[in-house]
Amino acid sequence: MGTTQNTWDQVQGNWKQLTGKVKEKWGKLTDDDMKVIEGKRDQLSGKLQERYGYAKEQAEREIDEWTSRQ
Repeated sequence: MGTTQNTWDQVQGNWKQLTGKVKEKWGKLTDDDMKVIEGKRDQLSGKLQERYGYAKEQAEREIDEWTSRQ
């Protein structure tokens, strides 16, 4: 889990540059969603659950997979 958090810290630090990639992966997220998320993993998870109807575990898994590729 530590590695995932370190990787997420990098995502959070580069959030503005990564918003395009986030929207490419999850096209249902809006610009307003991006402002709310603002690099916060729990906010991204919540928005994925809201927009895609994911269960929390599925949202977390998708985030982990996406983060590991960044």
